[in-house]
Amino acid sequence: MSADGLSVDGARLRQTLETLATFGAEPSGGVSRTSFSPADTAARAWLRDQCEASGLRLRTDGIGNVFVTVPAPDAPDSAPVWTGSHLDSVPDGGRFDGALGSMAALEVARRLAESRLPLRRPVEMVVFADEEGCYHHLLGSTALVRSYGPDELERLRGRDGDRLVDALRSAGRDVGAATRTAVAPGSVHAFVELHIEQGAVLESAGVDIGVVTSIVGMGGGSLEFTGRADHAGTTPMTMRRDPLRGAGAFLAGLPDVTASISDTAVATCGIIAVEPGGANVVPSVARLQLDFRDVRRSSIEALEQALADAARRAAAAHGLEVRYTRDSITDPAPLDPRVQDLIESVASALGRTTMRLPSGAGHDSQNLSRLAPTGMIFIPSTGGRSHSPAEHSSWEDVERGADVLLRTVAALATE
Repeated sequence: MSADGLSVDGARLRQTLETLATFGAEPSGGVSRTSFSPADTAARAWLRDQCEASGLRLRTDGIGNVFVTVPAPDAPDSAPVWTGSHLDSVPDGGRFDGALGSMAALEVARRLAESRLPLRRPVEMVVFADEEGCYHHLLGSTALVRSYGPDELERLRGRDGDRLVDALRSAGRDVGAATRTAVAPGSVHAFVELHIEQGAVLESAGVDIGVVTSIVGMGGGSLEFTGRADHAGTTPMTMRRDPLRGAGAFLAGLPDVTASISDTAVATCGIIAVEPGGANVVPSVARLQLDFRDVRRSSIEALEQALADAARRAAAAHGLEVRYTRDSITDPAPLDPRVQDLIESVASALGRTTMRLPSGAGHDSQNLSRLAPTGMIFIPSTGGRSHSPAEHSSWEDVERGADVLLRTVAALATE
């Protein structure tokens, strides 16, 4: 069989996606599958069973990235073609984000093994650990670009305050091995990721396949406003040093802060924690977790500074102290023009309409683009909804995107 004759088993792909969605399923219809949680651990065990049943070899590195190999018997040492995404989700997230790219990569591995297509280089399915950043933005793919040091691993905390090293040990990982994960640039021939768009551009345009040109840069950090704990009933409003009021004033000003940088800059606070946490106590501390993004590194750094300045102004207005701590900045990433051309030509040969567009969401592909020529394939998202139980893509679009992924990977592995 030639690469041109390959297609995915759409019914099997749908079944794997529907089964994966049962791990961490919520009553809302969404999914909560944080990396290294019991739901994530169960999903990984199920994936191992799926691979073993298909005769595919699976291995896991120290940080929790999963690799599933389709060998090239005549060129076992050639740089492999990688494809994949992630299994973890945001709290009460959708059933397709990450899951589509991972299960489509499994389907690609199965079809290539079943077809016995003569490969010039191996193909590897990759499932990246903690893409959603419970412990660190793009944790697993960052570990492939540069290993984490022992001290850095010790400092990383999850959304609930738990330590990453404890989560790794609970999942049966060797923390020492988690510091030895980087791969050398050039050791991967190419990487291609299939993903839902998470926006409404493709659906609005009536286009089947998006060819991603670049991925937005992302920053993350925390603000800690410190005031004074007092009695909620006996302390007059004018005498309070309430850090949550200062934090609220800061948050209300976010649209003005982002607009001062560019028309593409965005900033979000998705986590707020207060101490001591009593309904009848004026808080002493308010902590905010920030996510901020733009299309250029210089704009991200300017946005970070503007956010810190706005926090200081809000703190001063309410008699507070404030401290900003950067978590990470991931650079914006242009994707490989040749891989873009290949995706577009494959999609056109399948009779699919295409358009080129940037990604406003972060993806592991932006890290992989530092290691190898990288491309991304988008399929439409219904209503542009994502990171919620309303996330949806049609099964027709899922199969179309997976077929484009399969033939693109096959072309790269046989060129």
